[in-house]
Amino acid sequence: MTTTLTFLGAAGTVTGSKFLVEDGTSRLLVDCGLYQGERRWRRLNWEPPPVPAAELDDVVLTHAHLDHCGYLPALARHGYGGPVWATHGTAELAGIVLRDSAHLQEEDAVHAAAGRWSRHDPPLPLYDAVDAERAIDLLRSRAFTVAFDLAGGGSVTFDRAGHVLGSATALVEVGGSSILFSGDLGRPAHPLLRPRARPPAARTVVLESTYGDRTHPASDGLHTALGAAVTRTIERGGSVVIPAFAIDRTELVLLALARLRAAGSIPDVPVYVDSPMALRALDVYSRPEARSELAGSGLDELSVLRQLRTAHTAEESRALNNPGAPCVIVSASGMASGGRVVHHLRQLLPGRRNCVVLTGYQAVGTRGRDLLEGARQVKIMGEYVRVRAEVVSDDEFSVHADADELLRWLLEMPTPPRTVYLVHGEPDAAAALAERVRAALDCVVVVPRLGERVVADEGRTGT
Repeated sequence: MTTTLTFLGAAGTVTGSKFLVEDGTSRLLVDCGLYQGERRWRRLNWEPPPVPAAELDDVVLTHAHLDHCGYLPALARHGYGGPVWATHGTAELAGIVLRDSAHLQEEDAVHAAAGRWSRHDPPLPLYDAVDAERAIDLLRSRAFTVAFDLAGGGSVTFDRAGHVLGSATALVEVGGSSILFSGDLGRPAHPLLRPRARPPAARTVVLESTYGDRTHPASDGLHTALGAAVTRTIERGGSVVIPAFAIDRTELVLLALARLRAAGSIPDVPVYVDSPMALRALDVYSRPEARSELAGSGLDELSVLRQLRTAHTAEESRALNNPGAPCVIVSASGMASGGRVVHHLRQLLPGRRNCVVLTGYQAVGTRGRDLLEGARQVKIMGEYVRVRAEVVSDDEFSVHADADELLRWLLEMPTPPRTVYLVHGEPDAAAALAERVRAALDCVVVVPRLGERVVADEGRTGT
């Protein structure tokens, strides 16, 4: 029976990952992410599900970032009640991410109504806390390297992707076809996690291309740019705001700050973690069951940050809008597209003594991207805010494989694939990687269009 693959998201952009696999008797959705960034993509979140939710048999998650799991509550709201398969780490973190996302959806609707800056009357959330809990109840955790049966038929095998805790590649074997989904691939070495695994054989590969047109700069892991930015900001009496993803990035930022402090490279000032979601994620990373994925001493080095403090309540967070003394504030979200960090930026961006340190990929259409590109004003909560603060980018934090590392992963496959589809990248990045893959491998390489449907190659090996 013919197996087909349809690209329902992450085609032409880096967010909204959704890939439909059908074999005539079953329907499997690999990843179920929210669109972020430009409005033309975010508006797709509000469209009806691209496939009737009740007609899906299974959902598989590669990892817990919002652009890979954040649409699940909307899918549940529309009637999906089947299993959502994930690794143990992803299942733990996805629960945190989805609850936080629902809270932000509800909060944004309230702010939009109060400020009257929404086109809708009244503004409504995409989904709410009830929908998030409904989706979380569907999560079913499975171990790495052990194949498991899908409810609709066929099987999936997870293996380490080395991107964030629990992140996995997913080998889908359905209807005589083998399709390997990379999810978000980590780099060969990760500051906190064990490295990614070698890929298995598969006829078809769906590969991310976020950094498909660039290579990461050589790094000694010392985060010199971050250390210098913190030091000069504190010396001039300002505060440092670090927008950081709650999942994995906050952990890596704190680890870098701890190592800088241990080396005497930054002053001993308060370091605040202002993200309930990040604090819950830190707890997951610190649990004994996470040890099997962690490398070295894990988060033990954070003890050197003697003034590490946490902001749990809204009142504690509001106090950091005007901290009163130099400090470092680590807060979500990483692209400054939502969350508590937006409030801090609103208050601290106009101050020349302050500094914003960007720590990862900034998608087109996000405030983070605007700041990275030198915007002198950004729109926050319906009004424009002057940007007088210093803006610094620390490129050493990326745990996305670059073009060289993506190609190396493909070349590690036991036998070459027949077809490679490049997704989860801006058009230029995907096109550049396509040229490199074509030159290195004797296979078909395609950058699919949104909504495009293709026949998957049959056979369970690359021969």
